[in-house]
Amino acid sequence: MPAPDDLALAIGARVREERRRRDWTLDRLAEASAVSRRMLVTVEQGAANPSIATLLRLSDALGIGLPELVAPPRSAGAQVTRAGDGALLWQGEHGGRGVLVATSPGPVIHELWHWTMQPGDRLASEPHRAGCRELLHVLDGAVVITVGDEHHELAAGDALAFSGDEPHAYACAGATPASFALTVLEPAGPAAADAAASTTHAARS
Repeated sequence: MPAPDDLALAIGARVREERRRRDWTLDRLAEASAVSRRMLVTVEQGAANPSIATLLRLSDALGIGLPELVAPPRSAGAQVTRAGDGALLWQGEHGGRGVLVATSPGPVIHELWHWTMQPGDRLASEPHRAGCRELLHVLDGAVVITVGDEHHELAAGDALAFSGDEPHAYACAGATPASFALTVLEPAGPAAADAAASTTHAARS
């Protein structure tokens, strides 16, 4: 697994590269992503480990998808992520971890996560892009998944499919640790479509 400092530097370089490729100023990206200019400077310098919410806002604004922000470009062939090599993108207050272990290239973005949560850990997520779906399978322990106003209590072996384009949250239930696998399927965002259209137009000009 990449060291936190190395991952922060890689994310910062990727954000800066994508921003400059679009000839965007920091102010324009701040406006498009709803991330403060000060935070953007810190992210691009690799001086902070941005939250998942911040990474999602940036990836949506840039139209490239979360995996492309946190992982180097890969070929469309078979991709192996060895144990311990995933990107650690969330750490809970009580020791939980959210690790992005596999991705696939767009336009439909696929993410495979491995989550562990300790008693008391909880992650609230903002809505993702319209049409996003999440598939969750509990491996150990018990969790409570909140989607909108609905609460779903799941035990080891249970699974849940739900819309990721509304507020949702994951929480450890009970007094023992829990773990689950999570797949996120997210369509390309408007920024990606605009970029593709611009590229097509340029090619035909």
